[in-house]
Amino acid sequence: MAGLYLHIPFCKQACHYCDFHFSTSLGLKSRLVEAIVRELELRRDYLGATTELETIYFGGGTPSLLSAPELNQIFTAIRRHFAVAPQAEITLEANPDDLSAAKLHELAAAGVNRLSIGLQSFYEPHLRLMNRAHTAGESTTAVRRAQDAGFENISIDLIYGVPAPGHHIWEADLANAFALGVPHVSAYALTIEPGTAFGHRLQKGTFKAAPDEFVATQFEMLLAAMRAHGYEQYEISNFCQPGRESRHNGNYWRGVPYLGLGPSAHSYDGQNRQFTLANNPQYVAAVLERGEVPVTLDVLTATDRANEYLLTTLRTARGCDLAYLRTRLGFDVQAAHAAYLAELQANGWARIQHEVLTLTDAGKLLADHITLELFQTADLTDFSR
Repeated sequence: MAGLYLHIPFCKQACHYCDFHFSTSLGLKSRLVEAIVRELELRRDYLGATTELETIYFGGGTPSLLSAPELNQIFTAIRRHFAVAPQAEITLEANPDDLSAAKLHELAAAGVNRLSIGLQSFYEPHLRLMNRAHTAGESTTAVRRAQDAGFENISIDLIYGVPAPGHHIWEADLANAFALGVPHVSAYALTIEPGTAFGHRLQKGTFKAAPDEFVATQFEMLLAAMRAHGYEQYEISNFCQPGRESRHNGNYWRGVPYLGLGPSAHSYDGQNRQFTLANNPQYVAAVLERGEVPVTLDVLTATDRANEYLLTTLRTARGCDLAYLRTRLGFDVQAAHAAYLAELQANGWARIQHEVLTLTDAGKLLADHITLELFQTADLTDFSR
């Protein structure tokens, strides 16, 4: 099976930390929906003619800005061109301020069965600092309203590492999250990206990021609180009640093929990747006026595939299967990095059991650095073709 990702690149306002592709001008929204519908037709064979969709994910941007007719237009096209599994997971990212009772009814009627709600915080000053469009009160109200509307499969997003005099705000955010009883939580450290409002303010000296030690402490608090409340950390930033992981995101980490639609979307056919142009007007013109999708092909070498496998699997609780990496992808990590692997284990950052490399809680704080150290830099023989 495979997945379908649809990028809806519109937002009411720009969050100060966000470097995703989006526009706050909604004038092109209806035309862009037409272009996505057309792209569905143009790329219906990308995953193979008989492929059944196991997951569908509306990301952004803010997909909850889609009107009921726009959403139904997209779903009609999906079902026209693809077989959708009867129990497919169909996720839509939403902002709390969009989730009125009427909107929730529209989403359920269209076929959405999982919501990913961007709460980020329950603390009003932090929401204002991040320039979120919703209020702290709406954070709780939106989730309760969705549950009352019959949405049981709900994920919420939280952000930690926001500059503060102490950790009491983060403690309260976690307590409020657990009180909602949702089956899935995604928690991300605040990162300051170039080109964002925070990035510009950091350069000017009008914003100061939280120290690394502060962020690390909040990550450790997160892990302890999640365990105490029965949530499993199945990926560094993702936690769920037993058996409730995101099937769509899980497929990314397992290397399952997916088709990405819309400007800036990525696609993966099991061998190579494609990247769609991140420009709304140019994307719409190419698809609707010329009948072509403006994509760039990224041909993955054997080394690329080995490194991607390392990158994705080390983020997960399942870990990296070193035997698979060696026999199927041609990269013997244990031979190439024996001394470093021994150092990781001696420092308590990683463990190897039955040829599976996993990171400890302490190692997860260093995940990006560890992965880079383990990357294969020389060209590998390609055994997959």
